[in-house]
Amino acid sequence: MSAAQYSAPLPERLARAALSRLMEPQDAAGLALVQAAGPTDALRIATGVVKAGPGMEQEITRLLADAGAPSGWAGMAAALKRWQPRIPDLAPERDLATMSRLGGRLIIPSDGLWPAQLGDLGLQEPICLWWRGHEQPLPAVEKSIALVGSRDSTSYGASVTGDLAYSLAQRGYTVVSGGAYGIDAHAHRAALAGGSAALPTIAVMAGGVDRFYPSGNEDLLRAVSNQGAVLAEVPPGSAPTRYRFLQRNRLIAALSAVTVVVEARWRSGALNTAHHAESLGRAVGAVPGSVHSANSAGCHRLLRDGGAVCVTDAAEVAELAGPSGAGLPEQREGEPHLQDGLTLEDLILLDALPLRSTTSVEKLSAVAGLGQESVRAGLGRLGLLGLAVSERGGWKRGAASA
Repeated sequence: MSAAQYSAPLPERLARAALSRLMEPQDAAGLALVQAAGPTDALRIATGVVKAGPGMEQEITRLLADAGAPSGWAGMAAALKRWQPRIPDLAPERDLATMSRLGGRLIIPSDGLWPAQLGDLGLQEPICLWWRGHEQPLPAVEKSIALVGSRDSTSYGASVTGDLAYSLAQRGYTVVSGGAYGIDAHAHRAALAGGSAALPTIAVMAGGVDRFYPSGNEDLLRAVSNQGAVLAEVPPGSAPTRYRFLQRNRLIAALSAVTVVVEARWRSGALNTAHHAESLGRAVGAVPGSVHSANSAGCHRLLRDGGAVCVTDAAEVAELAGPSGAGLPEQREGEPHLQDGLTLEDLILLDALPLRSTTSVEKLSAVAGLGQESVRAGLGRLGLLGLAVSERGGWKRGAASA
């Protein structure tokens, strides 16, 4: 498609579809242009139909500075030169038709289905989302948990991920991950098995959602699209490049209240997701592993640097996801014991009581190091609780102390 075909403004949805093919994810100058001019005019400027003018360049410079982007961007001329080779490939109507044929859709920030939590990305909010799956509201941020980690996961990582994802899905959380081999795949699979929410899991892809990648996960990702959602910010047909993998990580983090790294090597894409979550003010959890496992080195790095909270089960993850005091993990001490509320003197006296034979108050006083009056009073309290019994003038432990 030639630039001349954009001489008339396009509807916003078509304009955003075209922009998502013209610009790479997280193209700061492009996103600033969209924010400054609006998507329809931004497309006309980016394709060279309309000139930006010095005022627009100044506004883009200001937006980039406010967003903390590196100073001294090369200017609109350089950006236009970067986008120009892609103009002939723009065919938003074709891309929308492809999504319709797949049972999917394109959503944009003005849609009711747009996840509001992506607004926390500020200037880095995606231009649009290509969505493969049933049309239904995406979960709120507090009901979404990201589980990420190594592609070459160990059996330990697979087991922990499965337990976490299944339990979280049973609690009504949506598990968000990246659809890759390893931890991602285990997370999606277990969430589908345990899911009680309308959307048990979401896969955020680095390439177009028309092709499930990696191919070895095709059946799994098809199940995710049937029962959950498969999302991408790049249009159909886009290849999953290394750069796009890194950029989609910010979407995984932004969609979720908590990002949990189950296994990660010292340098890992999962750590990149965790850093995005941290920069957004989201909670980060890390699962500890063996100090001898290279696959847990990244998790231990997060814990050591203070960027993550140690988590070992779904209850601890849910605690991070909820407001203070909500979703607290269950106590693990087991059933409460009668002696849990005893005073120190009564505990000492209970320890001094024999299990089988009886003993006198005088002997108990000597063994426990307590006065005889204190022993008598303590035996009375222990007797009421069934922790001490009197037989033939002597005392021994009661059945309740067993």
